[in-house]
Amino acid sequence: MTITARVTVRRATPDDVDALAEVLAEAFHDSAVAGWLIPDPTDRPTIYHRYFTTVLAHGLEHGHVDTVADRTAVAVWYPRLHPPPPPAPTHQAALAEVTGRYGPLFALMEALFEVGHPDTPHHHLAHLAVRPARQGRGLGTALLDHHHRRLDAQGVAAYVATTNPRATLYQRLGYHTCPPMTLPDGPTVWRMWRPGPAGLPAAFPSTVSPPVDCFSEDPIR
Repeated sequence: MTITARVTVRRATPDDVDALAEVLAEAFHDSAVAGWLIPDPTDRPTIYHRYFTTVLAHGLEHGHVDTVADRTAVAVWYPRLHPPPPPAPTHQAALAEVTGRYGPLFALMEALFEVGHPDTPHHHLAHLAVRPARQGRGLGTALLDHHHRRLDAQGVAAYVATTNPRATLYQRLGYHTCPPMTLPDGPTVWRMWRPGPAGLPAAFPSTVSPPVDCFSEDPIR
C-alpha cells in the first residue's frame, strides 16, 4: 500500500472486481471506442460491466491491478517483458459470451491492438479509469505515479494506447505521443511510450526530430 499526495493506492483483490468493473464501465461509457464497439448506448452499461469483469479477473491473475481506498479509480497493468503467450483456446468463446452481438468488434479491437503493440520489453497500461464524479482530483496521477516508481526502479518502459490525442496526463508523466492506429471506420488510437529514467532505446526506430523514444514511423490504419 502506498500513500501518494494523500491518495492511498493499494493492490486490488477479487473482492474489488464488481465495484471496479462499474468504475470502468462508467468511465468509458462515452469514449470514442465505446461508441464504435457498442453503438447502442442502452446496451453499453451491461455489456461493458460484463466485459470489464472478465478484464479485471484476467488482470488479477496475469497482471497487476491497483485501486484507491474508496475504489473509485483503477489501473490495470500487464508486464510485457517477454513475448506473450497466445490467447487461451477458450478466449474467443468467452469474449463472445460476455459481449453478445458486439463480439466481432471486440475481437477485432483486441487483434488490432495486439498488432500495434511494441515488442520492446515494457509494462502495458491496459486500462486507467476514474469514476467521472471523482475525476480531476489526482486519482489517476496517483495510480500512475505508484506504478511508475516501480518501473523506474527496475529500468522498465511503459506503453499505453489512448483515444485522447493530447493526453496531457500521460505527457506530463513522461510519455511520448507516437504515430497512431485507426480502427476500421472508427476512432484514432494514439500509442504512447514512456522510456523511463535510463533513456531506454526506442521500441522501433523513429525519424522524429528531435529524436524521441517512439516506436513506429507509420500509422496503422
